[in-house]
Amino acid sequence: MKSHLALSALAGLSLLASCKPDSGKTAEKAAPAATSPAPATAPSADDWTSMFNGKDLTGWKSNEETPGCFTVEDGLLKVSGGRAHLFYTGPNGDVKFQSFELKMKVKTTPGSNSGVYFHTKYQETGWPDAGYECQVNSTHKDPKKTGSLYGVINILALLPDQKEPEGGKHIKVPMAPSKDDEWFDYEIKVEGKHITLKVNGEVTVDFIEPEGWDPAKELKNMPGRKLSEGTIAIQGHDPMSTTYYKDMFIKVIP
Repeated sequence: MKSHLALSALAGLSLLASCKPDSGKTAEKAAPAATSPAPATAPSADDWTSMFNGKDLTGWKSNEETPGCFTVEDGLLKVSGGRAHLFYTGPNGDVKFQSFELKMKVKTTPGSNSGVYFHTKYQETGWPDAGYECQVNSTHKDPKKTGSLYGVINILALLPDQKEPEGGKHIKVPMAPSKDDEWFDYEIKVEGKHITLKVNGEVTVDFIEPEGWDPAKELKNMPGRKLSEGTIAIQGHDPMSTTYYKDMFIKVIP
């Protein structure tokens, strides 16, 4: 990343360094035991909107790249089966956000990868071209872990045989700030040009998009990584990945 990239210091690196490492990956990923989740609890402010009703995919539209990737299981949004993306359409079928706060709870299973896009738009196939991605990855082989602003500021946990990926700013950590089979809080805030990501209340990314930001020059193969406006999308990554989402709320910042 060129020197004009605007970054604030990362909070919580000492917390990440103190985490105990995972006991290891497993090739087969069993879904968590089926339990009925507690009813979603909205944040205290009245202007938060619930995005997921825990019953069906009302307010969302999936592309058909991998049919059946997104299902509702025991009140949870289950993401499993291959690459696909689920786009938030809201109660009226079309929403666009500029400045906002987004809160949700996420759970990964061993070796899984997913993500949350913002300022994006519906796309039939492929990785979304528009907007930014917030990574969801505790133990998948991709070294860019949960809390990364993918490709721009990477929370990087390299395996011994891995090299640093090209493009973006890397913040090296011993392991992801999330753990498999445990719910974690994910917070995404966009206010003007300022993007903040938090995992379990700890800041992982504090990024101000510079004036004249040109992702085609700054990043590798990600020309659409730019703030504008758009919706939220959930990523299905690959056939071996299973992740879960719940308690998803969004609030517009005037």
